[in-house]
Amino acid sequence: MNPIGLRSCYDEGKRCAETLFFDYYRQHQLKIKVVRIFNTYGPRMHPNDGRVISNFITQALAGRNITVYGDGSQTRSFCYVDDMVDGLVRMMNASEDLIGPINIGNPNEYSILELAERILATTGSKSKIVFEPLPQDDPMKRRPDISLAQKQLGWKPTTGLEEGLNRTIEYFKTTKRNTVV
Repeated sequence: MNPIGLRSCYDEGKRCAETLFFDYYRQHQLKIKVVRIFNTYGPRMHPNDGRVISNFITQALAGRNITVYGDGSQTRSFCYVDDMVDGLVRMMNASEDLIGPINIGNPNEYSILELAERILATTGSKSKIVFEPLPQDDPMKRRPDISLAQKQLGWKPTTGLEEGLNRTIEYFKTTKRNTVV
């Protein structure tokens, strides 16, 4: 991780927050639960939130080019919101001695190019995929290890990418919030 790169505020902010939680836990015996959330998507996403799924869907529905950074070979994992909520609730209901951190996300990886192609196919859009330079320090792979969540919470995601994308695309089709500003 680059502590002074373009993503450093995001990356370091998450680490700082975890550190502060654990410091308060140790110093003040506060009850805490720490979950590391990985790429969550689903209905009610804001079209301008900057996430890849909402960007691709809004671009496809508007008939605009789908912007892929780099060659699209970088991979990501996508967790449907219902699965994420289930994991969070299980963590909140877990025994007090289970404080984490525990990863909640979907370990199935997809390339960004594959995601763009799936969204184009699902929406029936005639948009074209265009490639832009990869941003500095953009990770080539993001995949959560959910073995602790499986063992300690009995949790794993159950919604596949195709099903989750269909639900999310339907939401964007039926709302006036489907255009990127």
